[in-house]
Parts: sequence; C-alpha cells; structure tokens
Amino acid sequence: MYVELGEPGKDEGGNRKNLANGPMPVEELVGGVIYAREGGEVYLALVHDIFGHWTLSKGKLQPGEEHHAGVQRKAKEETGLAVAVEDQLGENEYVANDSKVSGGKKKRHATYFLAKAEFTDLVLKKEGGLDDAQWFPLASVGDLNFYDDILPIITRAINILAQKQS
Repeated sequence: MYVELGEPGKDEGGNRKNLANGPMPVEELVGGVIYAREGGEVYLALVHDIFGHWTLSKGKLQPGEEHHAGVQRKAKEETGLAVAVEDQLGENEYVANDSKVSGGKKKRHATYFLAKAEFTDLVLKKEGGLDDAQWFPLASVGDLNFYDDILPIITRAINILAQKQS
C-alpha cells in the first residue's frame, strides 16, 4: 500500500513544507516526464495513483545511484519502458507521512527529467499505489487531474518538446 499517505494533500498548497517542527529526514526521489513520438504526434506516458491523480513515474534514488540511472530504473519498474534521459525539468519538495521515522514525517525532494521512450505498450507495476498507466497525446494532457506541484514540471516538458519540434 502507499507508504506516503500524505499524498492526497499534496495539492493543498505550500503549507505542507512547514507541517513539522525541527529537522526532518530527507528522501531523495527522481522522476521523469516520459514522452514518445508516433505518427507525427507527441505522447506522454503517465501513471495514475489510487488517490485519483495522473502523475509522473518517480521513486527513491538508491544509495550511490546517479539521477539519470534512477530515472531509467523507475521508468522500467513502473511502466516497462526503457528511456533515454534528456533535460532536467525542475525540482519540488513536500512532506509525507512515514511511521518509520521519528516524528512520523519526512521531507521528499524530487528531481524530474525529460525522458524519451519508444511508443510501445505500457506494463504497469501494480504496487506502490499505482493503478493505471497510459499514453496521452499532448493535446489531451491539460484535461487530466494532476497534483498542483507537478503542473510546472509538465508545462516545462511540453515547452521543451514544442521547441524540439520547430
């Protein structure tokens, strides 16, 4: 089940960063906006979580693991896709619940990258709080339910992809 049950409040604004007093453990995450080109269109591979949001493939960076390797590993684990990591898109931080740490909360720091894949069937890893994975044409991405802190990352990816097309 989803360890970070604080996720649904992720879109409640900036106050989440200041929920706990004192220092919190920091968990480093990496994620990717995965895209593919097919038939003259650009598609994004997104995962859906059990809280009803479409989001990006992401996960914990392993000790000693480089960011690009982490993005490739998480993309493969969660979607079955082999990806080539390109541009860094941005970072965000939020507080998640974790009963295993003192104080019950930890800070999660995520770094996101643009990652290219072949347009092939997605193979969802049905654990860790994900219940679907799909390709979406860029034109329909704006209609999806995202966490607020993911929107700037996706917007930057779309802008980079638009520049690459011209």
